[in-house]
Amino acid sequence: MNIILAETGEVDAGRLTLTDHRAKHVVKVLRAEIGDCVRVGLIDGEMGLGTILAIKKKYPFSVEMELDLRDSPRAQPFLDLILALPRPIMLRRILSQVTALGVGTIHLINANRVEKSFWEAGILEQEEYHVHLLHGLEQAVDTRLPSIQIHPEFKPFMEDLFPTIAENYQHLLLAHPTGGQRLGDVIDSRNGRITLAVGPEGGWVDYEVKKFQEQGFCNCSIGERILKVDTAVIALHARISALREVVREVK
Repeated sequence: MNIILAETGEVDAGRLTLTDHRAKHVVKVLRAEIGDCVRVGLIDGEMGLGTILAIKKKYPFSVEMELDLRDSPRAQPFLDLILALPRPIMLRRILSQVTALGVGTIHLINANRVEKSFWEAGILEQEEYHVHLLHGLEQAVDTRLPSIQIHPEFKPFMEDLFPTIAENYQHLLLAHPTGGQRLGDVIDSRNGRITLAVGPEGGWVDYEVKKFQEQGFCNCSIGERILKVDTAVIALHARISALREVVREVK
């Protein structure tokens, strides 16, 4: 936990009182004392410092601090993710990791190789996935929560919804093991937003690839090795980010 995150409603007259796992972290991990400052941020709001005014070091832990939040949230990440719904345990890892790396919107969609039982998982409830997003923000020292949008039907998402948002993106990337293009040949600008579509274990079926291509997606691969979804998402994000940096240096 590299930043203490709080809801706006928890702040009263510029002061924040913690009595949960955050207080335990301040006491046990940070080993803070009265007068010390810790990094604090409001979810989807400003960041800054909290000066500890009072602290109770024995269970039940409590910490009271005065906030000085002057830093704006980080800029919206350039990348949005379209993700075929993975198995719940994998989704938990992905949500935390991509939030730490930076992602604007995560569209969870259906696909031919997505098991129906996945759609009944508790992780799709807001109170369940919210925790994993917060873990990512705490790691990255950020306050801007990704937007999670859930689409249980593939065709309506591709034919009805996506065309209404496609113009928001500079690049549309479809990750597929047999993709005919390399990311380095596609990403030619450091400006504009990118949406990346990553399929389920086993990949997209031909029908799904066709639907993406009809919407203007470039069918890309990052190499001959077949990766697990959670590994592929992180590798793709890192590769895309690196390529944008290369383009920035060249231009």
